[in-house]
Amino acid sequence: MSTLGEALVEYLELRRGLGFKMQAAGLQLPRFVGFLERQQTSFITTRLALEWSQEPASVQPAEWARRLGYVRGFARYRSATDPRTEIPTSGLLPHHSTRARPYLYSDAELQALLDAALAWPTRWPSTPLRPQMLHCLFGLLAVTGMRFGEALDLQLDDIDLGTGLLTLRSPKLGRSRLVPIHATTSETLAAYLKHRLAAFGRDPSPYVFVSSRGNRVDMAQLHRNFYELSRRVGLRAAGASHGPRLHDLRHRFAVRTLQRWYEQGVDVQRKLPVLSTYLGHVNVEDTYWYLNAWPELMAHATARLERRWETTP
Repeated sequence: MSTLGEALVEYLELRRGLGFKMQAAGLQLPRFVGFLERQQTSFITTRLALEWSQEPASVQPAEWARRLGYVRGFARYRSATDPRTEIPTSGLLPHHSTRARPYLYSDAELQALLDAALAWPTRWPSTPLRPQMLHCLFGLLAVTGMRFGEALDLQLDDIDLGTGLLTLRSPKLGRSRLVPIHATTSETLAAYLKHRLAAFGRDPSPYVFVSSRGNRVDMAQLHRNFYELSRRVGLRAAGASHGPRLHDLRHRFAVRTLQRWYEQGVDVQRKLPVLSTYLGHVNVEDTYWYLNAWPELMAHATARLERRWETTP
């Protein structure tokens, strides 16, 4: 029988071979095995799993639940070769996460944000390219619903302006997908790429959105730029730590798409998997969340159901 450490290596290799990244689990589970070794225990018990998951006490309950979930997955695997293994049951550390309702930008607010981006100062440490880069990036997030990380990972070879297709490589999921874009979006991208080439006189990087040094633009810096622009146009109060986020541009795209489909009389239930694929959701349930989160969409769905009942003999 292999040791717990050896079994853990095999478990992580198996899961990663199936396409799971196991980043957080890969960090936490070796700590759990080390904890068991310090307890001089060679197999998993529910008591020790609970004890480890809740250390230290200052950790948030959500993290407790995540840690126990990692152990539960490993324990299920280990139980096949070590019958002494106890698999912690679900619900031992219940935690119901509260998903914040996203901010739905109005057309006027989005336009003000894009206009402010074009007015961004170009003095050092900024560059003449920074206004065009911010304008193009924020606009692309709004009209495609792509993830922020997908936009930053976008490379020149991922853009086909002739066919109006983008290849998005998701750092979150480790896979890619094709996303069609409107002709006007292609024109905006083409204009930005011309500014980019003029700013450096060459292609400084394979990445589309670049810094003043020509490197892939820094995510933290972009967030700071966005917060500053948000304050300028009144979306955030001065010094506010909370407010509309860049990620809300993705939510705006999803909600507006669903609203438009309802208004056009489209069968939304049938089209929802299409939107799910476009957004890069692994499960269509992630896309259904928008129907539950927005009263306006729930009202559309309820009205559609009532009309169907009225016509049912």
